[in-house]
Amino acid sequence: MTFLYQKLGRILTVLTGIAFLSFLSNCGIYQPSDARKVSPNADERVRKNLEEGKGFTLMGGMSGNKTNYQFASSNPMWRATLEILDFLPLSNVDYSGGIITTDWYTEGTASDESIKITVRFLTNEIRADGLKIIVHKKKCDIKQQCSVKKVTSALQNELQVAILKKAIIYDKEFKNKNRKKRPKKN
Repeated sequence: MTFLYQKLGRILTVLTGIAFLSFLSNCGIYQPSDARKVSPNADERVRKNLEEGKGFTLMGGMSGNKTNYQFASSNPMWRATLEILDFLPLSNVDYSGGIITTDWYTEGTASDESIKITVRFLTNEIRADGLKIIVHKKKCDIKQQCSVKKVTSALQNELQVAILKKAIIYDKEFKNKNRKKRPKKN
């Protein structure tokens, strides 16, 4: 009886393998190419595949092709916002998500009130509609019963203007630093 089960198990394994290979061949992983349309030069094929997003390089494998990564330090809006909000404790800073959130901050004039600022980046471009600033106000009574409200205040506009001005300065500095020098005409 065990011999029968072993034989049946082998047959089932072979059938599963055939079904799996059939599935792989039909799902488009392997696509034969026409030799007349494909360049015999390996470097050209690699470049074409990378341009189409079909490959990857390790440590800048192809010279001449520069990948442009945008890091937080090279984004003028991001840098300007961090510079403007540097006096506040930050609770969440997520560059990939495009959000900066401060912790609750009490200025000292009213000990029962504190504010929290959230800056959402809608684009990397320096534009007035490229960021959204939200201010929350927390007011606590003597029994530490607190209420939190989203408020519209002049602080939002002041922060937005300050961030945009600082971002323009950072952007000009970056462009001046990276400007290619033109050769002098004789």
